[in-house]
Amino acid sequence: MKTKTNKKPIEKRSIKKKIIKPDVVNKYDGGSWAYSPKVRKHFFSPKNLLWENPKDADYDTDGVVGSPACGDVMRIWLNINPKKDTITDFKWRTFGCASAIAATSMLSVMVTEKKGMKIDKALAITPQDIIARLNGLPDRKIHCSVLGDKALRVAINNWFKKTGQLSRIVNEGERVVDPNTKVTEADIEEAVLEGARTLVAVQRRTKVGIGNPECLLRVEELIRFYREKYYGPDTE
Repeated sequence: MKTKTNKKPIEKRSIKKKIIKPDVVNKYDGGSWAYSPKVRKHFFSPKNLLWENPKDADYDTDGVVGSPACGDVMRIWLNINPKKDTITDFKWRTFGCASAIAATSMLSVMVTEKKGMKIDKALAITPQDIIARLNGLPDRKIHCSVLGDKALRVAINNWFKKTGQLSRIVNEGERVVDPNTKVTEADIEEAVLEGARTLVAVQRRTKVGIGNPECLLRVEELIRFYREKYYGPDTE
């Protein structure tokens, strides 16, 4: 004889899966890494990297920027076809971070692809062009990524000096903005690269315009210029 039980049927409870959001979202490709796959590729397998110093006769010109005391030093070597005015070879070496390595690796590819780039076109490359080819870099790392770009300009200027093309030499950033504090355009550029994007922030770093407000209009113009150069057009 079967007996009745008072057991109620077990209700099936829906279990919601907890979605874990990544700590970092790449604003360029939506990935969960701060560095894009292209940046990682050029960091782990850099192109045109030299492990040892070459002989002087191996390359037509070279350029060095940075300071060993700060930890970031970039040196590049170029070969140039004088008849075509093109850069045919670009080698480099750095003591720098992943951003400096990846950006310079990409720059070396850009300059030498398609049988070499015209010098004037190479000088027109902006950090934003390099960053676009890398599918983005974190803003806080852009100041590291410009080492290769600056070393390239130094090497090209050295080539102009070596070959007597003095009218083509471009000495950027040497102009004094504030005679009182001796702050130059290069000082403003460096401040923006290190994260100072407003006049107040730049003044805090450089003391530019303290006691000389006449120069502040030019300082604000430079801040806007360098902000757009390194970080792209303002969206605000």
